[in-house]
Amino acid sequence: MRTEGQRAVAKDYYGILGVRQDASPDELKRAYRKLAREYHPDVNPDPAAQEKFKDINAAYEVLSDPKKRELFDLGADPLSPNGGAANPGAGGPFVGFQDIMDAFFGTSGARGPRPRTRPGSDAILRLELDLNETAFGVEAPLTVDTAIVCKTCAGAGTAAGTHLAPCDSCGGRGEVQAVQRTFLGQVVSTRPCAACQGHGTVIPHPCGGCGGDGRVRTRRSLTVKIPAGVEDGMRIRLAQQGEVGPGGGPPGDLYVEIHERPHDVYSRKDDDLHCRVTVPMTAAALGTRLTIKTLDGEEQVEVRAGTQPGSSMRIRARGVPHLRGTGRGDLFVHLDVRTPTKLDPESERLLREFAKSRGEEVAELSKQGGFFSRVRDAFNGHP
Repeated sequence: MRTEGQRAVAKDYYGILGVRQDASPDELKRAYRKLAREYHPDVNPDPAAQEKFKDINAAYEVLSDPKKRELFDLGADPLSPNGGAANPGAGGPFVGFQDIMDAFFGTSGARGPRPRTRPGSDAILRLELDLNETAFGVEAPLTVDTAIVCKTCAGAGTAAGTHLAPCDSCGGRGEVQAVQRTFLGQVVSTRPCAACQGHGTVIPHPCGGCGGDGRVRTRRSLTVKIPAGVEDGMRIRLAQQGEVGPGGGPPGDLYVEIHERPHDVYSRKDDDLHCRVTVPMTAAALGTRLTIKTLDGEEQVEVRAGTQPGSSMRIRARGVPHLRGTGRGDLFVHLDVRTPTKLDPESERLLREFAKSRGEEVAELSKQGGFFSRVRDAFNGHP
């Protein structure tokens, strides 16, 4: 708990992205994209996830900018309203850390007009497939609700025949200056212009199709080629098929996440398939031939005489093709030997004769002195 007079610290942007303090730009980008796909509002509508997504964007904005990252490493938050100070001190004689840097070194928190065109976000789409489709591949049609470039203004955001106009508040610079009195004297600080959000220009007449954003949401269709051997949970990347950025900026990527539907016969483990087949006790004892329906069609397999319950047979190269490389997994047929629960008198007589011919004693539970009686007497010490 923070007590009065204690300084508020900046957010841990490294912790938000889950990277080390010496993370490279590529590591930052990979971490950002992974988290953005998980918490993007189009994927995760939970309000808590949306707040998390804002923190992720803020963390990447700071750490991907060398100057902002340097300030953050010095203990400031470049995104704070007071220009980077860890302690706001609103209304007091103190100003932000960035302002002190301005006073000594002439640095500035703003860097001229911000571009209106920015890259778009990645998107993710769930695709359910049957086992045959994940095993052998398929070309699947997709319907995607996403942002595309506004055809009315071609991404400019302005109405037909109109153009962007310089911002009157900042004179097109995208930033404004303020003079504050501090213990160091007068400090000139620079801030993004609130009137134009730092762009330096305004849109006097926004496009009627997109409202000035340069993009509109629409439903479009495309086809994704699913390679043979994909597994449940894998993602396929479609480059530049995601969200178009503000101002008609370059689109992000679309990730298609594979979800394999349960099969009514086979279960899958890696590239091997497993199924269970019930055979009668007599067939397991005498041997038989089974017709198995594999992914490639029907195939006959031999059940050897004397097969025991729980046995399995391996059919090579009848599983799922390997995703990377050649060859396929195997099909394992697990045998459940079924013992009859009811016998007619003739079947029971024949089975007893069979047991007698093998010297196997079969207990008759209804008669005194049977097998279980002798077992009971043995435990009780009776002769």
